[in-house]
Amino acid sequence: MSPSIIERFMPLFTPKTVAVIGASTKGGALPNTFIRRIREFGFSGAIYPIHPSAAEIDGLKAYKSLAETPQPVDYAYIAIAAGQISALLSAANGRVRFAQVISSGFGEVDEGKGLQEEVAAAARAGGMRLIGPNCLGIYTPRGRVTFTEIGPKETGPVGIISQSGGLGTDIIRRGMGRGLRFSGLVTVGNCADVSPSDLLEFYLADSETRVIGMYIETAQDGRRLFEILRAANASKPVVILKGGRTRLGLMAAASHTGSLGGDDRAWVALSRQTGCILVDTLDQFIDALLMFQTLTPQPQRPTRRTVLFGNGGGTSVLATDFFARLGLDVTPFGADTVAALAALKLPPGTSITNPVDCPVGTLQQEDGRVAEKILDLIYASGRPEALVMHLNLAAFVGRTRPEVLDNLVAAALRVQSHYPGQAHFALVLRSDGEPSLEERKREFRARAVALGIPVFDEMVNAGRALAALQAHERFLHDRSG
Repeated sequence: MSPSIIERFMPLFTPKTVAVIGASTKGGALPNTFIRRIREFGFSGAIYPIHPSAAEIDGLKAYKSLAETPQPVDYAYIAIAAGQISALLSAANGRVRFAQVISSGFGEVDEGKGLQEEVAAAARAGGMRLIGPNCLGIYTPRGRVTFTEIGPKETGPVGIISQSGGLGTDIIRRGMGRGLRFSGLVTVGNCADVSPSDLLEFYLADSETRVIGMYIETAQDGRRLFEILRAANASKPVVILKGGRTRLGLMAAASHTGSLGGDDRAWVALSRQTGCILVDTLDQFIDALLMFQTLTPQPQRPTRRTVLFGNGGGTSVLATDFFARLGLDVTPFGADTVAALAALKLPPGTSITNPVDCPVGTLQQEDGRVAEKILDLIYASGRPEALVMHLNLAAFVGRTRPEVLDNLVAAALRVQSHYPGQAHFALVLRSDGEPSLEERKREFRARAVALGIPVFDEMVNAGRALAALQAHERFLHDRSG
């Protein structure tokens, strides 16, 4: 019986032995930095520097070839001249499971296409799977291996495949600030062997991964990618950021990884037929992943009825228009709900029709606890399927007691707990960029995400992420029907 996809790829995500090729005795090369980073990240397995003449590198015993290491190598990090790599891989004698070639000068340039084929053949002859070339590395919190300097150590539910190393770094760093936590991220570069489809298949089977994100410039095995997604039937949300969707974008992708991205209409059709979510920007990608990480889809009742609640009248009006264009209805409440809210006798200037627009003077009543009364009535009578709470922080900080903001969100959480599964709850924290306000926002965001609340910077971000969740719910609903 052939090994399962988990058995085949888990050594990449939880390696016990790592070989590093290209480290210098002077300590200044990129592979030396990689050794330092995985040590700092907590890697406790064996590290084998490979060097033709050195006895020791960075305090570690060095070996002349991959065939001479004391134990077989789960993961080899290779950053040497492109022309030297084929011989290195051929000599591995079946003792390496995964080799990741960081070096460039392969299929992304015309003169390197033949060399890329040669390296792929050498990897096969050496009995290993090849990742890359022309990429940056892997980031796996569960395996304590990272190519980035900054990244969360906690293992999370988001699995990433990135055909761009730089964008992979951005996803980790920016995603960390937004509250994303990862089961792994693999940069795949030119995809001479291991493809996005291989890693997608792994993440779909992996119990640690609940949400999958892919940055793709091309799918050389497009039919296989489609078949994997169709067979998965949206069992896990898959968010795809596709590079090269226009003529000029295709040209840029070809010069980046030697890729030809295919017709954009094929990717739109892929999304419709398999339920994957297609997004246009890195911000949308991170927002959608955050929404799926923190909220549970409700396919039995795809999200439509949405309530907006917060301070900032113009913001609410613009958001109502934007949400409507996305298929999210911010419909005014019925007479019963309006009457119940009116009975609270909220201060003048408060709008209670949906959007529920409350000046700061209203929201600071009872140190913010008034929100619980408002929200309880909305949930009980209005029965929303999603509620987006938006707070313009500049109107609070320095004008109200610090606990008002905490009490507002605590009130929303308590109401959510009284009506489990009724409505998705998202928080928008708006800021004017003032440094002390941004610091307060970061602190508040961290606490909210820890409580399972997705936090967005603007209503537009929340709307698009909610629409992605809605699209996933609709696909699951239609599939079951």
